[in-house]
This record gives sequence, structure tokens and C-alpha cells, in this order.
Amino acid sequence: MTGGWIKLYRQLLEKPIWQESTPEQKVILITLLSMANHEEKEWEWQGEPYKASPGQFVTSLESIKRKCGKGISMQNVRTALKRFEKYEFLTNKPTNKNRLITIVNWEVYQSKDVDLTKEVTSNSQATNKQLTTNKNYKNDKNEKNNNNPRNKRKKRVYADDDPNKILAKTLLKLIRKNQEIKEPDLDKWANTIRLTIEADKRSGKEVQEMIMWASQHEFWSTVVLSPSSLRKHFVKMKAQKDKPRTTSGTNKLQNTGSDEYDDLPI
Repeated sequence: MTGGWIKLYRQLLEKPIWQESTPEQKVILITLLSMANHEEKEWEWQGEPYKASPGQFVTSLESIKRKCGKGISMQNVRTALKRFEKYEFLTNKPTNKNRLITIVNWEVYQSKDVDLTKEVTSNSQATNKQLTTNKNYKNDKNEKNNNNPRNKRKKRVYADDDPNKILAKTLLKLIRKNQEIKEPDLDKWANTIRLTIEADKRSGKEVQEMIMWASQHEFWSTVVLSPSSLRKHFVKMKAQKDKPRTTSGTNKLQNTGSDEYDDLPI
């Protein structure tokens, strides 16, 4: 696979999978990211047609070793793959001839951003003129809307003992154990938690457990930095959380049978 590029986040430098890896394993990790497909592709695997999703690729130990370059042995590759599986960085399904590698959470690492640069530079004068016109129109429209009493919605304020507010505080406290973030609007956070429960039809206990699980997960603790990201990735995290694991994982909270967000960890 040639051409193109991948995202490489600086946060990787702070993760155990990087800090505790050998130089050889770091080379292999970056090589695996570079080998993954960025879009769906048809493959023949185990003698049958197979459609590889983004983040997947069919390869062999020899191919990985060759792409890593000098200084990487076959044993280095085998050890790295086992170690990366332990960290849930990838899954590895080997056969006699080849193997299917899947980079876990590929779409979160490598999601496509909207490229506004091309739109602006394609016709800078016309675009800038249009942007200015649209901006002025929006400002006039917003000023009219702000003067309309019907559009002045009162912000919802949550009491400190409201279960949604308590969950918002809990999430903030757990996030700050891993990194520094500025003080958020806790009423806004509480409202998003409420929507996660009411609109998405989840129990308060289920949301509480997911907050605890995500904050202790090596990957998701860097992604879930607000109730919005918690809600956005809830389904995917739940699938990983409920997946049986052969290695020791995050401790799961015991359900006492009660709700109204009982035993909130604050």
C-alpha cells in the first residue's frame, strides 16, 4: 500500500503502549498503522472473497517484517502482535498462510475531517465574498432573533443534588485524574447526561458504570472528555465493555438492584 497519510496523535507518547514498548515495537506499531486500509477493500482470505473494513488488512509476519525495514526480526513481530493484542490496540486472526489484522477503534483515531481548505482556495475571491455576505446575513438574522422574546430560551439549571449534576461532577473528577481540562458548564454537562438517559433510553446506573469503565480504559479515557463524547461513543464502548475478556480487565461495579443513580462515586 503506497500513498496517502495517517494521523498520529501526540497523546500516544504518554500511553503505556508507547512508553513501555521497545524501539523495535514502536517501529512495528507505526508500520501496522500505515498498512491498514483507509477504506473498504475486497480481499481473498482463506480461499474466499472478503471485504476488509477501514482499519483492517490481510498480511503475513514476513510482510510486516519486510515493511518495518532493517533491525526487525520475525520474533520482534510476533512479540509485538501479542503485546498489542493485550493492550486491545488490535486483533489478530492468523491462518497457515496469512492473518487478518484489525486496528481497534480505527475510525476514532483516523476519522476524516471536513477539508475546508480546498473549498476556500479553489476560488478565494468569490468564496471570501460569499463568506462575508453570509456572515453579515447571519449577524442580521441573529440580531432579529435575539430581540424576539420567543427565541429567548431560559437555560436549564440543575441543583447540586440532582443525579444528572452528580454524574456530571463525577465524570469531571475522573477526567481530571488523567489530564487537566478547563472548568466546564456543569449544567450543560448535566443536561447532556439527562438526554443520554432519557432520550437514549438508558438507566442512570448504566451511564454511571460506563463513566467509570471509560475513565479506566487506556484508550477511551483519552476520548471521553465530556458527556457529549460519552453519549456519542456509548454504543461502541458498551460492546467492548460487555465483550468477554481472557485477561484481567477493568473492575465492573456491582449492581445493587436499585436505581436513581445509586451509590454515585463522588
